[in-house]
Amino acid sequence: MRLGLRLGSFAAFAALAVGGCGGGQRQDVNEPSGTFDVDVVRDSFPLTQHVAQQTRLRIEVRNAGEHTIPDVAVTVKGFTRRDTQPGLADPNRPVWIVDRGPVGGDTAYVGTWALGSLAPGRTRVFEWRVTPIRAGKYDVSYEVAAGLDGKAKARTKDGGRPVGNFKVSVSGKPADARVDPSTGRVVRSSQ
Repeated sequence: MRLGLRLGSFAAFAALAVGGCGGGQRQDVNEPSGTFDVDVVRDSFPLTQHVAQQTRLRIEVRNAGEHTIPDVAVTVKGFTRRDTQPGLADPNRPVWIVDRGPVGGDTAYVGTWALGSLAPGRTRVFEWRVTPIRAGKYDVSYEVAAGLDGKAKARTKDGGRPVGNFKVSVSGKPADARVDPSTGRVVRSSQ
């Protein structure tokens, strides 16, 4: 009798486990299909930086079309570099540490942040506070998307992909800084 109860309990557990894995609706079921016009109004990222000096990457995206964008998103590539040493569990090594990404924009996708729907004519600002930890010359690129699941596509008014690129030089010499004795604040000299 005990064996029968255990086997029955195991069968019920197995059915629940299998039913919960990959079943149900597709992830993209609620994302509308379509192409949405966007305009990158402004983007900025200092082209000369110093190790250990926090900086900002800002991308301002405007809905240039007539329909609400389902979920405006930006994917950034270049915050890491690939290490070719064999046997590494994760060969991606940081070049910049993301101290803070766009507030409320975290997603399950690596390097992608989303800030929700965007009405026609409205803008959203994506801002990252990042600190470079490795000197060298790097390419940091981004692409704007209209959704996370691939059914909603973003394009520029002329039909191109909404992308951008920064060629950044990170100096191994830390930026000059001092502490103001009257306030206790760190004062950095601009270079």
